Amino acid sequence: MTITVLTIVMILAAYFAGSISSAVLVCKMRGLPDPRSQGSGNPGATNVLRIGGASSAALVLFFDMLKGAAPAYLAFRLGVDPIALGIIAIAACLGHIFPIFFSFKGGKGVATAFGAMAPIGPDLALCLMGSWIVIALVTRYSSFAAICTALLAPVYTWWLDDRFTIPVTMLSALIVIRHKDNIKRLIRGEESKVSRKKHSKIP
Repeated sequence: MTITVLTIVMILAAYFAGSISSAVLVCKMRGLPDPRSQGSGNPGATNVLRIGGASSAALVLFFDMLKGAAPAYLAFRLGVDPIALGIIAIAACLGHIFPIFFSFKGGKGVATAFGAMAPIGPDLALCLMGSWIVIALVTRYSSFAAICTALLAPVYTWWLDDRFTIPVTMLSALIVIRHKDNIKRLIRGEESKVSRKKHSKIP
């Protein structure tokens, strides 16, 4: 890997982009509670789904993925080599996990990581989304779906475009490490399942 001024600038830009908390901003715009103090306390799409419903969660998911996709795609277009590309993508995830604009208290980085992988190709993006959706629907565990999809991501990448297997593996490892507490709860049978916010009926 060649460290250039461009690479350093892209790493910093990716971190700052990742530091913009979509969950906090969407909840604030929609008059919802701060996701850091409600539900699981995680400022991510799954927790926003619990406290604000599907439309709010979809917005958070879109912007969290965009935070990873935009820096990764731009770096790719500028000719950054694959290893540096992986570091740039990780920087975006670390921004999401430890956001400088939000007291360094962020989310798991799953959507941002998957967003960073998506520019590799629409076929990979479909594989990732399909895997997460199927596993989440079957098990009702968002964390388990994220872990399984992260483990499958390097395999999909090696099959579809092996040039990016190493950077995708780097991102996948970060996702699994971030879910160490979830893994412990899954083993103990204490992990929370995904559920939508229940709106009260109007008489």
